Amino acid sequence: MEADEVRFMWLMVFFDLPVKTKPQRRRASQFRQFLKKDGYMMLQLSVYARVCRGQDAVDKHVRRVRSSLPKEGSVRTLQVTDKQYGRMELMLGTAPKTEQVGPSQMVLL
Repeated sequence: MEADEVRFMWLMVFFDLPVKTKPQRRRASQFRQFLKKDGYMMLQLSVYARVCRGQDAVDKHVRRVRSSLPKEGSVRTLQVTDKQYGRMELMLGTAPKTEQVGPSQMVLL
């Protein structure tokens, strides 16, 4: 890889937040809204991912997630290369016809 070549990475966020009380549901909803506004797409109910241009961008978005953590629950991040992300396999039973395999729009950086 050349020095000026940018490596695209995917940052995945996995979370398990309590939703038993109204304030907990509100905090979980606010966290999901933060992820959407920060450019993440929902892969599953508590799994979100976004593409990042290089390690510096990954680090920046990990800091953003850390600064928006809800008081309760657990949040994990995982970074993978674009090639690794592309090898993800989507396995469906009888899924709704609205299920999307990849991003709904092209991401231009």
